[in-house]
Amino acid sequence: MERIARLIEPSIRAMGYSLVRVQYSGRSRAVLQVMAERMDDGAMDVDDCAELSRAISALLDVEDPIAGSYTLEVSSPGIDRPLVKLDDFDRFAGHEAKIELTATVDGRKRYRGRLIGVAGDLVRLRLAGQPEDDTVELPFADIAKAKLVLTDELIDASLNRRTRMTGAG
Repeated sequence: MERIARLIEPSIRAMGYSLVRVQYSGRSRAVLQVMAERMDDGAMDVDDCAELSRAISALLDVEDPIAGSYTLEVSSPGIDRPLVKLDDFDRFAGHEAKIELTATVDGRKRYRGRLIGVAGDLVRLRLAGQPEDDTVELPFADIAKAKLVLTDELIDASLNRRTRMTGAG
């Protein structure tokens, strides 16, 4: 998937989008999922996904990095988006997240709490239901999966960002 990401990312960026994640799943019905977002923080719509799909499809047709047939699926990350890059944990500091690790930290692999940000290559998280000074630092390299938790606060932040982008209010 890293090869595909390296192949498509320059074109996606040139079009004004940021690559969030590339994921391949399935055997009999293989799906290549490309998740992207607008670099201007605007909301992704169907036209954005269609435009990206055409461009990505053309690149993949030329390079042919995947043997066999598959379905290309282009989507936005959504409000409760996955956290994939280290700077995602800074960008969404203050919001609640679920994090699953490949190795245990303090005897646990699963964490839920409010993102504080990053310190070097450590993701800082205030554990849910704990005092403010009860934080854990998780090595970014050990994160298997992470995503924002859909909360009223996250929805409000998303709506406020869209309102600022459209100038409505």
